[in-house]
Amino acid sequence: MNPIRKPFRLDPIFPFDIVFKDRKNSRTELPDHLHDLYELVYVYEGKGTFFIDNAFYEKEEGDLFLIPGNTIHRSFPDADRPILSTAVFFAPAFVESSSLDDAYVPLRCFDIARKKKQYKIELTEEFKQRTRETLDEIADELRNKEPGYRHAVRLGLQRLLLTLGRLPFTREDGSMDKRIGPQWIMDALRSIDNDPGQSGGLAELAAKACVSASHFSRVFKQLTGMNVTDYVNAKRLVLAKELLLSTDDNVESIALACGFQGLPHFYLTFKKLTGMTPRAYRLIER
Repeated sequence: MNPIRKPFRLDPIFPFDIVFKDRKNSRTELPDHLHDLYELVYVYEGKGTFFIDNAFYEKEEGDLFLIPGNTIHRSFPDADRPILSTAVFFAPAFVESSSLDDAYVPLRCFDIARKKKQYKIELTEEFKQRTRETLDEIADELRNKEPGYRHAVRLGLQRLLLTLGRLPFTREDGSMDKRIGPQWIMDALRSIDNDPGQSGGLAELAAKACVSASHFSRVFKQLTGMNVTDYVNAKRLVLAKELLLSTDDNVESIALACGFQGLPHFYLTFKKLTGMTPRAYRLIER
C-alpha cells in the first residue's frame, strides 16, 4: 500500500487544526500517511504502537509525539485498549515570529526530533498536566470563538512549544531512545532513510539482514503496514520534494538522484502521492 497524503483545507491566515480527545481504533485509523503540516499528538489513555519515519514506539498514557511535516507515520491501536488522544496540526508559519535577538526557534523541538530520529517524549507529571490544560484551553477557544480566539490558540501552541524547547531531550546530550522492533529492521529502515536513492531492493536488504526475503518482507509489512517497494518510493519522494524546493536542479537530475530510473516513473509516482506533477509542486510551493 502506498502512503496517502492526508488532505487539509485550512484557512491560509489560520493554518491550524485540532482533533480533540478522539477515540482511536484499528477501523478509524488512517493507513500509512504523511502531510505538510507539523503534528503533535498527546495520549490520554489506551495502548498501541506508533510507526513514525523509520522507527516504532510504544504508545501509552501520557506520551507525547512530535511528527515533523512530510514524515510517514501510522498508528496501530490496541484492540482491547483503544487510544484516546488529541492531535494538533499546524503550518510552521503559524508559530514562527520575528527574531527577538536570541537563539530560540519555536520549532526546535521538532528539528531535534527529526535530527535524532526520536519522536516520542515521556513527560513528567507536571508537564503532562500543563499539556492537558493547554490543549483544553485551545479546544475551548475554538469552540467559543470569542474575539481574539485565534490569537489565543496561537499563543497556547507557542507556549507549549516553548516549554518543549526547554526540556532535556532538546539538548545535544539528551537521549530518550524509545524505539521498538527487531534490530535488523531498525538497521534496514536507517539504511533506507540515510540514502533512499541508493537503497537496495528486497533481496539486497534481506541479505544484509541475514534473513530470507520472504521473512524480511513479512515482518516489514507487519510493522510498517507497507511493502518494501512502496516504503522506499515514499522516502524517495520525500527527498525529491526537498530537492525540488531547495535546489535549482532540473527535474530529471532530481529523479535520478533520488533513485528513480527515469522521468515517466518519477512523474507517475510523484503525482500518485501528491496529486500534482514535480514541476507544478515546485511552482506552487516555492
